[in-house]
Amino acid sequence: VQLQASGGGLVQAGGSLRLSCAFSGRTFNMYHMGWFRQAPGKQREFVAAIDWDGGRTYYSDSVRGRFTIFRNNAGSTLSLQMYSMKPEDTAIYYCGAHWAGASTTWDERRESAYDFWGQGTQVTVSS
Repeated sequence: VQLQASGGGLVQAGGSLRLSCAFSGRTFNMYHMGWFRQAPGKQREFVAAIDWDGGRTYYSDSVRGRFTIFRNNAGSTLSLQMYSMKPEDTAIYYCGAHWAGASTTWDERRESAYDFWGQGTQVTVSS
């Protein structure tokens, strides 16, 4: 599996940005997907996740109501639409994939639950 994150950039506080993650190498709809982020000097943290068919979504408290995760299984693409952005959203954003056929339960908020990761895309929110 290869994951390619894109769409990062510089945005002013209150602005919007959409991240994308292109998935290739396997069948996209066999994978649950997630977004994590890592700010300078901090650990990688959970942002949002979505199950294989988009039926369930999950958000961290810090982004719920501002960010929306969605997927296009036909196009093998994961997206994160970010609104009302804040300086504390500044981080490198990573997309991750977890095989939905695994025997273990998918703990969507745990970094270790994901089998594959993209290279990350930088998001900077200026105040």
